[in-house]
Parts: sequence; structure tokens; C-alpha cells
Amino acid sequence: MAARIDHVVTSGTFSLDGETFDVDNNVWVVGDDSECVVIDAPHSVDAILAAVGDRRLTAIVCTHAHDDHVRVAPELRERTGAPIYLHPDDQPVWDLTHGESVRWDHDLSDGQTIDVAGTTLTVLHTPGHAPGAVCLSAPDLGCVFTGDTLFDGGPGATGRSFSDLPTLEASIRARLFALPDETVVHTGHGGDTTIRAEKANLDG
Repeated sequence: MAARIDHVVTSGTFSLDGETFDVDNNVWVVGDDSECVVIDAPHSVDAILAAVGDRRLTAIVCTHAHDDHVRVAPELRERTGAPIYLHPDDQPVWDLTHGESVRWDHDLSDGQTIDVAGTTLTVLHTPGHAPGAVCLSAPDLGCVFTGDTLFDGGPGATGRSFSDLPTLEASIRARLFALPDETVVHTGHGGDTTIRAEKANLDG
């Protein structure tokens, strides 16, 4: 059975630099009827598990370590046995939420592949929103999962700790804009967009 994408939205808060905001986060589940991976683990383990269903969860892949993307990753790991994947450059961001006593299981690296249900997710290191931010390209599915690197309307937020707008824009141009224009962009918050549309948004 071919891989498919399931989607759930969870609600909670994002906190950084002494400020807290209410946020809705996208959780993406890629797999078939027997196995799947989860992209990001925000707010509610029960909501994520409802999307997983009775499938075997093989990986919890974090696009970056802001608390609204990793807060329940350790609990999800405990309840499913699935390992957590994170780029090591995001360790200082991870530590803000989980401290040094809780760690992820496997480092992500640029160009790494994660196979699930007959499809392949390729890791694209896209620093800027966070130092270890990654996107996951799924050419078989015609899409890329961008976390908070790229949204419908432009680049993710910068201006807070660990972020840098020129770095982010350079990542988007070099890594994401190299993908086919028709690639669907599944974001960490809000609606989908396409690479073509975001080229127009960034370059006007």
C-alpha cells in the first residue's frame, strides 16, 4: 500500500525569551496502514496517537526544537517506543524545554534519508529559524515538510534567540527553492503553499 499523509492540528503555547503565545501546530503523519513516522510532537500525545492509530510508529522526527514542536516528544517515545530524531545544532534550544537529562535518540544530518512505507524522506538542513532546523523532502509524495522554515506567505519568524533572517533566507533559496516549483509545502503552522508561490513571495 502506498504511503499517505495524515494531518492533525494541536493547540497549546510557544514560549521563548520570556514571552508565551497561543499557537496551533500541524502534526504530519507519513505512512501506510502498518507503519508511519510523525513529524513534530506538539502539545498533545493523545491527539498524535489518535492520528497514528494502531500503526507501528517508527520515528518521531523533529523539524526543530522550539517547545511547541518537541514538548511531548519524550512522552510519545515512552508510550510508543519510537526514537526521537533531531539535528544536533538544536541542542541549546532543546535544553530550554527538556534540560540536559532528557535527550533525543538519533541525530539528523543533511542528506540523511528516513524510509517509511515505501517512500523516502530526505533531510534538508535549513538553519535560520533555529540552528538545527530541518525540512523533509518527500519527492514521491510531491511535497516537503518545512516546519517553521517556510510558511504560506514567506519565511518563518526570526528576531528571537537562536534565529537569523539572512541565514534563513539563504537556506530557503539554496535548499527549498531547488525543489520543483509544483512541490507542495506542508508547514508547521497554518495552511499549505507551493515552492512556486513562495518564490514569488520572497522575490516579489
